[in-house]
Amino acid sequence: MTAVSISVLGAGSWGTALAILLAHNGHDTLLWGHRAEHITAIEKTRYNDRYLPGIAVPKRLKLSANLDTSVKNRNIMLLAIPSHAFRAILTRIKPYLSPGASIVWATKGFDPDSGQLLHEVAADIVDIRWPTAVLSGPTFAREVAANLPTAITIASPEPKLADTLAEMLHNPHFRAYTGNDIIGVETGGAVKNVLAIATGVADGLGFGANSRAALVTRGLAEMIRLGRALGGKEETFMGLAGLGDLVLTCTDDQSRNRRLGLGLGEGKSLQETVERIGQEIEGIPAARVVHRLAQSHQIEMPISEQVYRILYDHLSPTEAVQNLLLREQKAETAA
Repeated sequence: MTAVSISVLGAGSWGTALAILLAHNGHDTLLWGHRAEHITAIEKTRYNDRYLPGIAVPKRLKLSANLDTSVKNRNIMLLAIPSHAFRAILTRIKPYLSPGASIVWATKGFDPDSGQLLHEVAADIVDIRWPTAVLSGPTFAREVAANLPTAITIASPEPKLADTLAEMLHNPHFRAYTGNDIIGVETGGAVKNVLAIATGVADGLGFGANSRAALVTRGLAEMIRLGRALGGKEETFMGLAGLGDLVLTCTDDQSRNRRLGLGLGEGKSLQETVERIGQEIEGIPAARVVHRLAQSHQIEMPISEQVYRILYDHLSPTEAVQNLLLREQKAETAA
């Protein structure tokens, strides 16, 4: 393929893992982080000890703490930043984007202020001169960086961009599937974080595998309801960016959102648990947005509703479970 330069914006665990993957695949890759001392430490040791300890950063991977120069004359911008920073970073880089540069994001969440999906935020800021895409799926950063087998979804209205990204990421350990349902992929990536908190709470309370399986299954139905209301395709939620990511995040303790739920279920405070995890927990702002969207679209999302009430109304996990169990008996539907 034609030589392509890519800047990964965000030197957390996920951004670093993607940058390592792309550099190992032989691409001209630059990793930007907003803290100069953090980037300097990675340059010196060739390890990102804060976010991916023990995983070597290849020498060919460039590093920078200067956002403007990280964007100028680069072909692809891959944003791997928290959802609350997405709008601000995109606004900052717009003046420095090269004509025809592509904007891709691996961020999973909603814009916390407007409640918009991130492609809607991007449409507010940039225009059609810059093709866009979203990358999502069942991915833990450490496993990607360690070359463990992984599969993801890339959604874009531009098939050529999706194919280019899939080819750039592909290697014997990493496979990318392409599609065009940005709404479905983004919705799945955001809602699964809320549901992972719910399964963590149940496990923290000691409820076992039966409860976890029920929450995952009925949580998927909630995800599909909201996704359809927002314009997503139902089949997307049965794939990697929906069911795949949901199962991963709800069942493995590498998930920050699940660990948050575990702490709450074990009786720890929200503040204590957040501080102990020490990284961004996207399910917290997502729960508020999902609650708002469910109300505005008049969608039943009882599991997500109880997570919202635990986080924002100080409802105890035990009361939240009782609220779910005391709901009116009804027939099971897929969504």
